[in-house]
Amino acid sequence: MKIEYLIDVANYTYETHTGEIKGNEPLSFTEIQDLENDYNDGAEFPKVLRELLFLAGQSFHLLDHGLCENHQELQQCVRRELEEEGLKIDRPFFAIDIYIGGEQFFFVYLDEGDNPPVYEAVIENQRVTIRDVNNSLAAFLTHLIQLEKEDLERRNSL
Repeated sequence: MKIEYLIDVANYTYETHTGEIKGNEPLSFTEIQDLENDYNDGAEFPKVLRELLFLAGQSFHLLDHGLCENHQELQQCVRRELEEEGLKIDRPFFAIDIYIGGEQFFFVYLDEGDNPPVYEAVIENQRVTIRDVNNSLAAFLTHLIQLEKEDLERRNSL
């Protein structure tokens, strides 16, 4: 796959607390297609989401699956959380990060072009509130990487 949007993600590495340098862990094309079948009626995901999954779908240090083992479980978890509150998101979407036990998550709609905006969903009081986070998934990921670099520089300067 030719990487057009996520050069920063392709080059991303981080240092663990033991000093080991680690990189991303990808998903196979078959695994990506399985996700597309399950969550986008078999249609291809937006280009930038496919790149993310191809480069770092199994593990990307700056995105969290919470207690879920993988993206498949992550999608099931957020949908179950919505369902338990009697809620749903009517458009096709894909969660990319989860926190606060599944009650909050970042996601993209799958019908907003090759580099869709990122949204945050907050589930509380039997209501889901959706807010814009960034105008593109590529910019969102680049921002996360930049924030981590700045944080590392601050810690190293102390």
